[in-house]
Amino acid sequence: MHQYLSFILHGRRYALDGLCVREIIQYQRTTKVPMANRCVHGVINLRGAVVPVIDLGLRFNQAKTQIDRRTCIIIVEVAQPDAPQILGILVDAVSEVLEVAPTEMNPVPAFGNPIRSDFIHAMVHREDDFIILLTIENALAVAEIAALPDGNKALSA
Repeated sequence: MHQYLSFILHGRRYALDGLCVREIIQYQRTTKVPMANRCVHGVINLRGAVVPVIDLGLRFNQAKTQIDRRTCIIIVEVAQPDAPQILGILVDAVSEVLEVAPTEMNPVPAFGNPIRSDFIHAMVHREDDFIILLTIENALAVAEIAALPDGNKALSA
């Protein structure tokens, strides 16, 4: 069994590996970053560290996440080629911690996915719903997010 933190984004359930989750914080206003990729919601000060916050809705080429009283920022540590990166991801609400056995994981369908297939590790069927288990290293690839169309870097590690 492996633990995954599940959350809601635009009415769909997703989950990420519990080992990469550092903490969950209530939404706080961010500082905008000039010339950043549109999915970069801004940065926050987390105990003296500047942490970029990614709007997962925009990263998944969906609508911007609407801020309300249940909106959370999940602080994650993402493995990167040079060094781990601490990022925040903006989600509608955090659901629960799921215990998932490897036998419960279903392969990613070839089509019909709401997000890029390389962002999906597997799918798990629970309570008449499919939960998308994310491959966080791909979904939050810092080099890809930081690259602007002209090749300049807008967000550094």
